[in-house]
Amino acid sequence: MSSCNSTATTYSARDFKSDVKPVWCPGCGDYAVLSSITKAFADLGLKPHETSVVSGIGCSSRIPAYTNTYGFHSIHGRALAVGQGLKLARPDLTVLVAGGDGDGFSIGGNHFLHACRRNVDLTYIVMDNRVYGMTKGQPSPTTESDWDASAMAPPGGTGLTPFHPLAIALAAGANFVARGFSGDPNGTAEIIAEAIRHPGFSFVAVMSPCITFREEQRDWKDTMRKTAIDATTDAAQAARRLMTDDGFNCGVLYRGNRVSYGKEKKAVAKISDLDAEFAL
Repeated sequence: MSSCNSTATTYSARDFKSDVKPVWCPGCGDYAVLSSITKAFADLGLKPHETSVVSGIGCSSRIPAYTNTYGFHSIHGRALAVGQGLKLARPDLTVLVAGGDGDGFSIGGNHFLHACRRNVDLTYIVMDNRVYGMTKGQPSPTTESDWDASAMAPPGGTGLTPFHPLAIALAAGANFVARGFSGDPNGTAEIIAEAIRHPGFSFVAVMSPCITFREEQRDWKDTMRKTAIDATTDAAQAARRLMTDDGFNCGVLYRGNRVSYGKEKKAVAKISDLDAEFAL
């Protein structure tokens, strides 16, 4: 991590960006997501040396290198395991985990489910472009079943029902569920900031076009829209809304009130009580 001036009281978004130049393809939505993350950090008044970004493997998982915070570029699908361990070991840090739809929902799918239900106080941002971009265009868990525009895709598409990240996060117990769009960096920054402020496991899916392998996603700028529905604290109501969601509504869907993992008050047993249980 680059050195930080510990006497400074405020930091700008630029202070959270490293000197490493991003190597994403021209037009990639991840550029805007990076800007949204650093803007959210600055708007929250965070300090670089009190913030950490953890990632897995993939285009979007390069985020830690591009941020001037503590960072960990972990292995494929395991970013949430690392992020949860870090937060539990260092609860004083603001921990953000970043990744993509392949890293998070395929090899990392099981970690995703249990991170939602475990409810450790961190924020998980998934940049979803519905394709494996770094490995040249294979269908991902969120790819439409009939997409066959790539030579890497089966003729006629996979025929598989796409993974529904928001619905699964809600059902698994995430305490905050939202969707953003890289084409609206300021709106996405606001969502990320709210996710970080909200206690427990916060999940933000950010639709981030990959125009290199899915040029048709250029149309997302005309398709994505801010939802007209206010966020709810009722998980059942949020679930009903998701069942009619077309995947292009942006905003906060659900704000839960579960107590974060590790914050529950637990009775501490006395040694004498434990001994008594094993007495013959």
